[in-house]
Amino acid sequence: MKESVLDILIYLFENYFDADIESAPEPDRDTLKDELERAGFSEREVDRALEWLEQLSADPQRVVSVPTARAIRVFDPREQARLDTDCRGYILYLENIGILNASQRELVIDRLLALDARQIDIEQVKWVVLMVLFSQPGQESAYLRMEDLVFDNRLDAVH
Repeated sequence: MKESVLDILIYLFENYFDADIESAPEPDRDTLKDELERAGFSEREVDRALEWLEQLSADPQRVVSVPTARAIRVFDPREQARLDTDCRGYILYLENIGILNASQRELVIDRLLALDARQIDIEQVKWVVLMVLFSQPGQESAYLRMEDLVFDNRLDAVH
């Protein structure tokens, strides 16, 4: 099975993190690792996915730099190589409509680049935004708006 870190993260998100939190205790790393390997994911990719999550949850408020309200985001060449014009535009669009703030935008970009995917598409951006918002307290409204964008488009693709 050829999977990516994002495939594992989506699997975890759909099966554990987006479930009713009151219904079951959060599984520990070893339990998650065993479950993911039983589901057919490779040990190497499972470890990378769990490390990605640990880095996200280590400090969900961390920001590389604190952007000001009048700042213009300029993507460096490494970011441009991995995030095409559509992805960069979509991230900025989410910021403009109030789903992301500038700090969250930077965290999303950091987590996208941490996926180690050669090229990143808008669907991957949507999932990472959803995970970042889910990891931050007080972002329920933004999370629900983003969830609508992610799942409404998936339903359109089915029809």
